[in-house]
Amino acid sequence: MKQTLVIAHGGGPTAVINASLAGVIEQAKKSSHIDRILAAKHGIQGVINEDFLDLTELDSSDLQKLKNTPSSAIGSCRYKVKQHEYAKIVESLEKQNTGIFLYNGGNDSMDTCLKVSKLVDDIKVIGIPKTIDNDLVGTDHCPGFGSSARYYAQSALELALDVQALNIHVCVAEIFGRNTGWLTASTALAHYLGGLGPKMILVPEVRFLKLKFLDRVQELWDKSNGFLITCSEGLIDEEGNPVVESSQKDSFGHSIAGNVSQYLSELIKSELNIRSRSEKPGILGRVSFEHISEVDRDEAFEVGKKAVVSALNGESGKMVVIKRAPSKEYQINYSLLDLKLIANKEKKLPEKFIDRENFGINKSFYNYCRPLVGDNWPEFFQIL
Repeated sequence: MKQTLVIAHGGGPTAVINASLAGVIEQAKKSSHIDRILAAKHGIQGVINEDFLDLTELDSSDLQKLKNTPSSAIGSCRYKVKQHEYAKIVESLEKQNTGIFLYNGGNDSMDTCLKVSKLVDDIKVIGIPKTIDNDLVGTDHCPGFGSSARYYAQSALELALDVQALNIHVCVAEIFGRNTGWLTASTALAHYLGGLGPKMILVPEVRFLKLKFLDRVQELWDKSNGFLITCSEGLIDEEGNPVVESSQKDSFGHSIAGNVSQYLSELIKSELNIRSRSEKPGILGRVSFEHISEVDRDEAFEVGKKAVVSALNGESGKMVVIKRAPSKEYQINYSLLDLKLIANKEKKLPEKFIDRENFGINKSFYNYCRPLVGDNWPEFFQIL
């Protein structure tokens, strides 16, 4: 019996989310059991509103372009589904003769995916991992993270070069990461791949101590009058509260983090009388085409394909996960994990990666992250 496959995107787009979409479409078109491929326009809201895009006729040329297109070609959303709307989601999917529903997203999207899977019997529901924050549990890493890590690592190198050259101030760069420090930690790769990077790296897993921070800044300033600090947007103080409070909330009730770099920069100026400026790459860090990691893009494509194969094999209520083989060479395989073990959970940056005493990141993180950011790293020549 022929059936419809429906896919939706949730949360912030990434540089490779469309690669997963291309993988889904390519694999679905190979199946004799799928006669229509629909995308919900702007995520789960599209399902609720019965607003679908028909992707069935996309050809191989279209898919190749889609695979290399950053952001979400079908739109996305940050929307917390109300309890009464789940019945509407099921009704909407059933109207389309849906046999497979795939949801590509992060923590909150996997919660939505889990709830939908519990309400349907004849629709196979599979989650596709996606988040630059790299905080989904059960998977070694998440599609989208490698490309953003590459962007921030290279940006940290370029900023560090600039600050060293002018040698008159401290630069504080704010990196995405609401509750976890994976992306901020990626700026440490600048040291290993380019020879120069941030002198201090501040992540939410280490509580911010004002006096200790200022002492370290002064110590570094006395040695060199120009250096870079990177910090997570979700930095917290010793009481566990955000360093910069925000009254704004997103639809899921999460505080909208930000302006931490400006706060730290002002602190350096007011308390130490040292010139400082703040930088905030922001959204560019998640959708930069120039910084797409080929490894990240190819893995994103494969998790899309794996989701379709899994659903056709009768699997449901699970998410595709990436498992790293314990070998010297980087090798991975794809498997499934129950959504109930993933939804509403958060994977923190492990303690083994953090150098608390020196406000740094250990080389073991480099060994973990290096394969994910891809090759063709720029080679610069330094004299200073």
